[in-house]
Amino acid sequence: MDNAAIVALGEKYVMRTYGRYPVALVHGEGTRVWDADGREYLDFVGGLAVNSLGHCHPRVVAAIREQAGKLLHCSNLYWIEPQVELARLLVENSALDKVFFCNSGAEANEGAIKLARKFAKEHRGPESYEIITMRRSFHGRTLATLTATGQEKFHRGFAPLPPGFRYVPFNDLASLRAAVGPRTCAVMLEPVQGEGGVYAANKDYLQAVRALCDDEGLLLIFDEVQCGLGRTGYLFAYQYYGVEPDIMTLAKALAGGVPIGAMLAKEKVAASFAPGDHASTFGGNPLATAAGVAAFKALLEEGLVDNARVMGEYFRGELEKLVREFPQLIEVRGRGLLLGLEMDGPADAVVAACMERGLLINSLHGHVLRFLPPLNVTKEEIDQAVAILKDALQEVLGQKAN
Repeated sequence: MDNAAIVALGEKYVMRTYGRYPVALVHGEGTRVWDADGREYLDFVGGLAVNSLGHCHPRVVAAIREQAGKLLHCSNLYWIEPQVELARLLVENSALDKVFFCNSGAEANEGAIKLARKFAKEHRGPESYEIITMRRSFHGRTLATLTATGQEKFHRGFAPLPPGFRYVPFNDLASLRAAVGPRTCAVMLEPVQGEGGVYAANKDYLQAVRALCDDEGLLLIFDEVQCGLGRTGYLFAYQYYGVEPDIMTLAKALAGGVPIGAMLAKEKVAASFAPGDHASTFGGNPLATAAGVAAFKALLEEGLVDNARVMGEYFRGELEKLVREFPQLIEVRGRGLLLGLEMDGPADAVVAACMERGLLINSLHGHVLRFLPPLNVTKEEIDQAVAILKDALQEVLGQKAN
């Protein structure tokens, strides 16, 4: 089938919960993807930070093939070898001690919310259940995680929302301190807000948040679903800040494209979960965790974290050149290879113009361009992307660069 045929069938049978472009991607390799009409694209969306190894990384493909021939699924009633191995890798390479596996970032954050409440009721008091989150945050689409999300547009149409969340401005310690009360049990935030517009936390702010949580007996939860696993140029974003969370959530890039989520916690916190307190039928199944082991080892062994830092600095510099050339471009934000370009103009039109020229990027809030290339992206590929972007900006903004 070609693009038109796939789109027509999708319009007939698939719920309209996404605003989709009229192309169907059918093949990928490295930084490139091809649609059903055979057209090639340079992919700087990266499955929304999932494809950090690029498309169809050989180690991940081989692990999936091998595991599919042995055991696809059993149950968490039994120990699962690749699940245990992936947990070991995560713990030995982080500051956390125990892992719970699930299927998505939203599920990982649901688990974090439950664990924080359970721990607080045991250690802080029976009325301690409230979690403070940040304006512009994004934590998922389940009822609890969309309520935790500090963007009202995600709340519309789903009332009544579950109680137990308060919102404060990001990077504003005074507002956070004022929001802490007797019912507070945790502070939850993304070290780099992705969906909110690509805003990075200030280092002194996160360090002060850690100190505040310690002083008040609160848990600190880092949602690293998008910004973790090498994306910022550090294996975990918290490492740049020198701040260890009590709970951390991961998903997106963890298994190279296979659905998976993980919640990690310090030993003392993890101990609050007893058998039966939380579960996931598919969580940590043999296929997903075998892919996760292969993807995580590739991340550690192929220099991808360092490459994300070096190429992220180079890419940022090239985007900042565009800011100096186009008056409608405001600023570049982010860290590593999680970058945003804010503009005074129609970001959606720029995305469409880039797609016409063979570059995939995406937009946020109508005025921010977001870039999520694979962590093994090269300087030449960044140069190609920037050249396409510049041409698209000239078309959409109706001007030549300065």
